[in-house]
Amino acid sequence: MTNPTELLNRRYGVDTFNADILGNETISNLLSHRSIRAYLSDTLPANTLETLIAAAQSASTSSNLQTWSVVAVEDTTRKEKLSQLANNQAHIRQCPLFLVWLADLARLTYIAENQGLPYEGLNYLEMFLTATIDAALAAQNAVVAAESLGLGTVYIGALRNHPEAVAEVLNLPPHVVAVFGLCVGYADSSVNVEVKPRLPQAAVLHRETYQLDKQDQEIAVYNQIMKAFYTAQQMNVPGDWSEHSTKRIAFADSLSGRDKLRQALNNLGFELR
Repeated sequence: MTNPTELLNRRYGVDTFNADILGNETISNLLSHRSIRAYLSDTLPANTLETLIAAAQSASTSSNLQTWSVVAVEDTTRKEKLSQLANNQAHIRQCPLFLVWLADLARLTYIAENQGLPYEGLNYLEMFLTATIDAALAAQNAVVAAESLGLGTVYIGALRNHPEAVAEVLNLPPHVVAVFGLCVGYADSSVNVEVKPRLPQAAVLHRETYQLDKQDQEIAVYNQIMKAFYTAQQMNVPGDWSEHSTKRIAFADSLSGRDKLRQALNNLGFELR
């Protein structure tokens, strides 16, 4: 197990993290997480998919409704189509396994209809939010499991750029939408990927009450850490983290088509009352 202090230094981009953190193999794996965007073509061991789904289904789910599903995509042509819909990201084509995580209210609709019972509650925003949270919790369990097996992963939020087209590629019924994708495979070690630093804990950890105005210093420090990280990783990111982040939210067009998400969800059967 890697020294927890070393892992914390990488995670926060500082020489010394002032905390005696508790440590074990699970925590070390979590602190070591990196997003992998270059994959080998090596096939995965038998039963890898089933293992990841078992881990995913072990996540918490609101009221045990289990309002999520996942489509496992291994077909080259289908991965190519999904890649094109997600800004042509090459790692979707490279990875041997691409998992599309779904907010799924179709299953409960189907059950209620078969029993001749009403399901008006599914038409409300709360149930869409529940399904989205369920999918995220399940997927993160799968990521932790995959990384414990020596596999790399990266989430693909860009599937939400064209949710209706994604639904067509995956033959999704009404009341189902792709929340995000997940590449799974062996990392190409020739591509150097370091652990990306996160905001200092003081910026995200609030004790008893929320303190927005006390984050200025922490954000300023983090901006410098990320500027150094962008340079070291040869990333084409001008400015610092604050500049990069505000550009992503500046205008409706900055959302890469997701500003139309509500209408797309309505078209896919989610009323969102």
